[in-house]
Amino acid sequence: MQNKTGLVVSAHSADFVWRAGGAIAAHARQGYDVTVVCLSFGERGESAKLWRKPGMTLEAVKADRRREAENAARALGVHDIQFYDLGDYPMQVTPAAFDRLVDLYRALRPEFMLTHSRQDPYNFDHPMATEFAQHARVIAQAHGHKPETPVLGAPPVYLFEPHQPEQCNWKPNFLLDISEVWEKKLAAIKCMEGQEHLWEYYTRVALQRGVQASRNSDHKIVYGEAYEAVFPHVTGTLGHGALA
Repeated sequence: MQNKTGLVVSAHSADFVWRAGGAIAAHARQGYDVTVVCLSFGERGESAKLWRKPGMTLEAVKADRRREAENAARALGVHDIQFYDLGDYPMQVTPAAFDRLVDLYRALRPEFMLTHSRQDPYNFDHPMATEFAQHARVIAQAHGHKPETPVLGAPPVYLFEPHQPEQCNWKPNFLLDISEVWEKKLAAIKCMEGQEHLWEYYTRVALQRGVQASRNSDHKIVYGEAYEAVFPHVTGTLGHGALA
């Protein structure tokens, strides 16, 4: 029997670690095959530490960021990580990349999809990634697109936390307990050597979301991640279920 699958569309090679590493590790632990798509290496706008080194080149930066992302993916238990290499500052979505993502949706048939907030005035690649990911999802559901392949169903879409949520009109309505996999996320965070200044910041975010998750449940939660659900939840009960 094929494992259940999840899909994460990350604008840059580090975004999936900071924002969704706990969800990835938690679902991998439950037996999900999670695929991560990195649209860009973040080679221009998110690699300042590397660019300060003498003689640095664009290709060398990209190679280093890819190495970091692959190491982080292994730490989290990612099933497959793909790099679309669509550039950075600016990132540019191509028709070929769009078709590739649509085909991936249909091949994976994910149980859920994670991506960025709808807005981010600090980084325009993030909402571009979200539009790309959701547009591709809609096309993958269209019966007239490549009718020889089965259409996608309706996997829920969750938008992970932006760096400054108050400025991005992002409102968390889904809190995930990542306490049992926190050490895996922390190990992945520490793989991102080019952005060491963010390690402590995202530790504090996880602790804060853990407190909020505890206050909104009957469970003691230390570390958490927050998401904004795009579509309504469909459920058979309105009571408290078991914490997954």
